[in-house]
Amino acid sequence: MVSRLPAAFAAFLIAGAGATVLEPSGAHAAPKRIDICHGFGCYYRSALILDARDEKRFGAMLAGGKASPAAERAAISDAVRYYEGRIQQVTGVRDEARGQFGGGRVRGQMDCIDESTNTRALLLYLQERRMLRHHTVRSNISRGFLLDGRYPHFTAVIRDPGGTDWVVDSWYEPMGGPPDIMTVKDWKRRGVMGNRLPS
Repeated sequence: MVSRLPAAFAAFLIAGAGATVLEPSGAHAAPKRIDICHGFGCYYRSALILDARDEKRFGAMLAGGKASPAAERAAISDAVRYYEGRIQQVTGVRDEARGQFGGGRVRGQMDCIDESTNTRALLLYLQERRMLRHHTVRSNISRGFLLDGRYPHFTAVIRDPGGTDWVVDSWYEPMGGPPDIMTVKDWKRRGVMGNRLPS
């Protein structure tokens, strides 16, 4: 996943800490700047401005998730796909599926630290604007420690009203593809020898 884990991990911690600042919410709040991570381990950052048009688009998507937590997770999937399209407009590059070892310091290419940091920033944006009715944003988590046959891999997390944590993991798809949204318990069993599904 990443070739320089210590530096990437430090960048992940810094990015995660910086993404927790809340802003006043309300109809058409001020545009939001999100520093998009790319190049592996947040080596590069590019400014994405989410404006009133983006807010309206996200609001329409998340309105479809009012009915239930499951419906909201489906709406979050749509929001991530739209958001990644906006990211591509900023970086000028369509990120490929999964971070490849040769993608380090390549503009627009993202490892799981970039992906999870960017996804969490979106989820916080939706939460700040009170578009999430059934979930709260949690800290990013990881799985894998090499000796278990898995590279360390990070993901964003949301929690439903019953206390179940769900991952929102967009790393396995090319930019704009549907993220994996599943329980943390199921996600933790995956990724052996780089496989998406349990072995």
